[in-house]
Amino acid sequence: MNCPYFPVNDLVVPWPHSLASSRDWRRDERHWLRAAPRLVGHLFPRLLLGLAAPTCGRATINGHPYAELRDPLRHIGALTGPDVFHPGRSGRTALRIAARPARIGGQRVEEVLDLVGLGGAAHRRAGGYSQGMRQRLALAAALLGDPETLVLDEPANGLDPEGVHWLRGLLRGLAGQGRTVFVSSHLLAELAQAVDDVVIINQGRLVTAGPMADLLGRAGATSLEGFFLDATSPDAPPARPASTRARSLS
Repeated sequence: MNCPYFPVNDLVVPWPHSLASSRDWRRDERHWLRAAPRLVGHLFPRLLLGLAAPTCGRATINGHPYAELRDPLRHIGALTGPDVFHPGRSGRTALRIAARPARIGGQRVEEVLDLVGLGGAAHRRAGGYSQGMRQRLALAAALLGDPETLVLDEPANGLDPEGVHWLRGLLRGLAGQGRTVFVSSHLLAELAQAVDDVVIINQGRLVTAGPMADLLGRAGATSLEGFFLDATSPDAPPARPASTRARSLS
């Protein structure tokens, strides 16, 4: 089968020294994106989703910009923040409104509410939710179309330890189904418990990429945090990204 791919082609964003090298991510690899803060940590998902415009270059999904996708919710689900719902609407109503343009029915709304643990609170107004509950609601919205790709920016924000543990299991399960899961986060210790592959971009430039175990092993690093700090240090030598070549599922 053909695997969806997500090329970032000579993408330049408004930031000093911000040329990001081209690289493809494919669905048969469980890629969890870790990008350096200040630039890609929050900007990359928005560039991919067309919410921010690059100076030049482009990011595409299956060769098409996000805005050109038919039924985008069924292709890619995105979490860019928890505060995207009208505070006066219930969680259930908020999801029904989000589902309507994609012709997604009420049964799927109830399924994702239960999946994220909000089934018992779906009748409550979103404005009365805690930050962690709003984060779960935003994740439910990303899952509405049962997409093959998820792009999640700081998905653990606001979650308590039990919620973080739940999220880790959920994302592992989704990736285990063959979906692509991009996660951008500052929580390196948490990422190290979940990721298979790491992409590190510092001030817009690709520093390194590859399987986390291989990168840490070659560098003699004992933690992802230590590896990240060493790799992005001003004194660090240029690194050659490890291969992230996709394996065929056919």
